Amino acid sequence: MTTTATAKLAPLLAYLDSLTTERADVQRLAEALDRLDGLSADDLREYAVFDDHDYRRNLVVEGPMYEVLLLCWKSGQRSPIHDHAHSVCGVKVLEGKLTEVRYRETPCGQVVAKDCREMQLGGICASVDHDIHEISNLEAEGEDLITMHIYSPPLREMAMYDPAKPGAMTYRPVNFEFHGGSGI
Repeated sequence: MTTTATAKLAPLLAYLDSLTTERADVQRLAEALDRLDGLSADDLREYAVFDDHDYRRNLVVEGPMYEVLLLCWKSGQRSPIHDHAHSVCGVKVLEGKLTEVRYRETPCGQVVAKDCREMQLGGICASVDHDIHEISNLEAEGEDLITMHIYSPPLREMAMYDPAKPGAMTYRPVNFEFHGGSGI
């Protein structure tokens, strides 16, 4: 990681490194992300690896109680509809426009969209536990999306939902570690 990126992430990483037994507080994590005003996609460009078929989760740094990922989305790529199991999640848009659809469970066990919002450069969202959502890049071809995600504790599995079926399936996301062998 570049010296500039390390310096810009220092306050956030200091907070995350202070977590020894408790996960991050969702409000405090959102505030820490909001204070990263000078951080840009260019600062983390070495981790910005895309895939032509699916969005890609690139590990930047991790500690015992957190992981910081750079997620890279080409036009039309979406996450599955999912929750964050027992993790707090904070997201900051570093490039492009993010579309988030939030869902709720119905009495029959299926999920239904409850709202949709778009976030521009610098936009932040935070969720916890069983908040159900889907993140997408719905912009035109060639308009990439880069988002920084913090999970506390690290997200090893979550529930994935199909709106046509009741209940959820277990989903284990794949992280691509330290692009080029680097990292903090």
